[in-house]
Amino acid sequence: MKKTILLYGLLGGVLIAGLKLVEYRFLVVEHSVEIYGGIIAALFAGLGIWLGLRLTRTRVVVREVPVPVEVPVQVAEPFVADEARVRQLGITPRELEILQAIAAGLSTREIAARLFVSENTVKTHSSRLFDKLNARRRTQAVQIAKEAGLIP
Repeated sequence: MKKTILLYGLLGGVLIAGLKLVEYRFLVVEHSVEIYGGIIAALFAGLGIWLGLRLTRTRVVVREVPVPVEVPVQVAEPFVADEARVRQLGITPRELEILQAIAAGLSTREIAARLFVSENTVKTHSSRLFDKLNARRRTQAVQIAKEAGLIP
């Protein structure tokens, strides 16, 4: 009985292998143009990607080249506030100090600490200064003061 099963199994295996061989030959013969075309397309696609990466590679310059640049600097006299304009506007020396501190970009708290006064005193001087300059904001006050020659 074992011999019969073994013989039928072996015969079935040979028949299946033969059918697969015929199917493979049919596939290659019938679709050979498509298979060869696909292989060639894959080769050209790979070649194109490789060439694209090779040719578009960016090169990084590692060396720095010093370039001498001459910047003309005008030697000017030290800034002097326009005293006539200060008197005309009625700005006190303390208000002028606060205006200079505002132009330097200091906050109210920093100005108070620098001038040894309270924050409320700085706010009072600032509001009087804004009234005298007809300004609404710090930046506007600084701009008006620069145009008037009060600060550098």
